[in-house]
Amino acid sequence: MSFNVNEKGYTVLPGFCDVHVHFREPGFSYKETIRTGSLAAAHGGYTAVCAMPNLSPVPDSAEHLKLQQDIINRDAAIAVLPYAAITVGEKGETLADMDALAKGAVAFSDDGKGLQSDELMEEAMKRAKSLGKIIAAHCEVNELLCGGYIHDGAYAAAHGHAGICSESEWRQIERDAALAKKTGCAYHVCHVSTKESVEIIRKAKAEGTDITCETAPHYLLLTEDFLKEDGRFKMNPPLRTAEDREALLDGILDGTIEIIATDHAPHSAEEKAKGLKGSAFGIVGLETAFPLLYTGLVRTGIISLEKLVQLMTENPRKRFGIKTDPGHAVWDLNAEYRIDPEEFLSKGRSTPFAGIKVFGRCIETVYNNKTVWRYEE
Repeated sequence: MSFNVNEKGYTVLPGFCDVHVHFREPGFSYKETIRTGSLAAAHGGYTAVCAMPNLSPVPDSAEHLKLQQDIINRDAAIAVLPYAAITVGEKGETLADMDALAKGAVAFSDDGKGLQSDELMEEAMKRAKSLGKIIAAHCEVNELLCGGYIHDGAYAAAHGHAGICSESEWRQIERDAALAKKTGCAYHVCHVSTKESVEIIRKAKAEGTDITCETAPHYLLLTEDFLKEDGRFKMNPPLRTAEDREALLDGILDGTIEIIATDHAPHSAEEKAKGLKGSAFGIVGLETAFPLLYTGLVRTGIISLEKLVQLMTENPRKRFGIKTDPGHAVWDLNAEYRIDPEEFLSKGRSTPFAGIKVFGRCIETVYNNKTVWRYEE
């Protein structure tokens, strides 16, 4: 793979695709809107995103999905492809009308919540298989959470915080991998964060299960050692150990992890100002993902630029069958600056990377032959 370099020395890359974002509209537009979220994506070099269904109303019926799609049609600066919920109201009790939703949804997810019922997940997988759709799962065993809000590790123990154990994630992945093998469903694991999760997925792939997964920039670049008493370090799943980070990098290198997504999850400043315990889960990521990964993984020689583009563009599009115009983004890979949340187009400002020095500035993003973002000094 080769990338064009224009007369100014800028590098032209295909537009990125993020299969895991939260745009909060309808229902929570004080946090983000389709307009602000899609502009933030364009600012980060993205031309396609898949928007999660934890909205109000939840897109669990054709009628509710249409409400969201109408806003997308009116306001989106790039391709925004909505998820539909697996269960009614994302309550994990009754399957949504998946047949009616399939045409308008990129995939099915109850993101933000693990589906606790084995029987319901199996039935959802069978239905998704018959419809040719992916089940994308937030994996979390509720009974193992025990009120935790950061990783159940050294920092939690030293500072008196309630921890989230790794097993709460990997145990449900283990269950779902077995169900995906049994049903033949196309299954995708959201925001993988633990070494056990990587190994379970690696093994399932080797057995021929139709399984893929994503991780996020913060899990590849940070660990619990970076934690501070600040809500901008709180996300779900939480930052894990250095050993988990190494396992994720190994998963990237050997192809077990095929996709990097941001899990862009904006909240109001007030919701993120209540420390680790009281703040809402979630950070923003669309506007910082590529510079962070280019700086932390490519410039350090861990992966190539080609590999990073594959993880952020080709693989997500291929797995989710996304055929919208990829467009392109123009990058000044030599531009050096510090991340300043006040420059974000997202309504969300909460990031653990504030003040971090990075390389790579998006100069222009083009989608459907139209400039949707341009950098002005």
